[in-house]
Amino acid sequence: MARMQTLAVHAGTRQPVPDYHPVSPPLDQSVAFYYDSMTDLDAVFAGEADGYVYGRYGNPTVTAFEQAVAALEGAPEAVAFSSGMAAMHAALLAGGARSGTRVVCATDIYGASYALLARLFAELAVETTYVDIGDLAAVAAAVQAAQPVAVLCETLSNPLLKVADVAALADLAHANGALLLVDNTFATPYLYRPLEVGADLVVHSVTKYLSGHGDVLAGVVVGSAARAHVMRENQKLLGANLAPQSAWLALRGLRTFWLRVRQQFSGAATVANWLAGQGAIARVNYPGLASHPQHRLAARLFGELGYGGMMSFDLRGAGRAEVFRFMDALRLVFPATTLGDVFSLALYPAHSSHRQVPAEVRAALGITEGLVRLSVGIEDPDDLVADLAQALEASGLAQE
Repeated sequence: MARMQTLAVHAGTRQPVPDYHPVSPPLDQSVAFYYDSMTDLDAVFAGEADGYVYGRYGNPTVTAFEQAVAALEGAPEAVAFSSGMAAMHAALLAGGARSGTRVVCATDIYGASYALLARLFAELAVETTYVDIGDLAAVAAAVQAAQPVAVLCETLSNPLLKVADVAALADLAHANGALLLVDNTFATPYLYRPLEVGADLVVHSVTKYLSGHGDVLAGVVVGSAARAHVMRENQKLLGANLAPQSAWLALRGLRTFWLRVRQQFSGAATVANWLAGQGAIARVNYPGLASHPQHRLAARLFGELGYGGMMSFDLRGAGRAEVFRFMDALRLVFPATTLGDVFSLALYPAHSSHRQVPAEVRAALGITEGLVRLSVGIEDPDDLVADLAQALEASGLAQE
């Protein structure tokens, strides 16, 4: 019989394979896995048999989450990553971004995605052309001139809520030998599934709507089995894997995804309509408003499902100081740097999400010094309206 020191290490580790199925997928934290024979282990290493050998190569809990997201997006496969930006990096690599290649990217895009291309990929000799993704003629000209490996856009853009005609963009990209990469974080698979209309890879910051509770940092890319294989092989080298506990939390959050976003998107419509009627607000960017320049396109893409839970608005005549006063006066809405949470969240793009974008570029895009981005949570929308109203009043921005 083994001595106490050895028993303490090994006791309880060799459990029999169960013949039952837990209702909730278990959290498997193990970094490494062993098999009954070295032949079985070798077959998994060789890719001849399914299984797990090492956490950087795959994990059962992470696989369960990936399968759930793939099902929601109608995708053959999904690959999970440690953050949304790790997922974007992986998608660009899988999309063919290499030294000497070109990418065409929407001008209005998340600031970190802009910085990833403008800084890291530029240093690696990947050239990026930025174009107004809503101007299909301009996109066609840019794609024909650049002959890129990939076109990158967001279904609903961050932070100006521009709408991408994904099907038309897929046709333009494919006609010139390029892939279409779509960040679907704002829209979510509830509103839109880009793969179904021709997109090649779809990226999500899982941190946002899919997980939805502000306690997980994660990203995911969905696409074909062949492109998923490329991303998994790169992941083994780069190590940007999603941790099992984060995958377990994200999977738990995903179970209420449908209920959460229905409430958020409905509440956002109420809040956006109220903001549009306030004299202190110069402009509201929300595709559900008839005043939005792409309202008809959004209605065609999303139908009766809604227009998302995100909006942005310009405080009339405001600069940094006035925005700070407004944000400080909020009592129910949290001024925090994320979105898609059960809580409503306000963010100042000029100093957070788009801080890495040069000021002159922000100004040209319409990301003004008075722009506030709002992510509507699952609270009662009338309570959110009351909080926004008192903040406008308290900050001295309210107008009769």
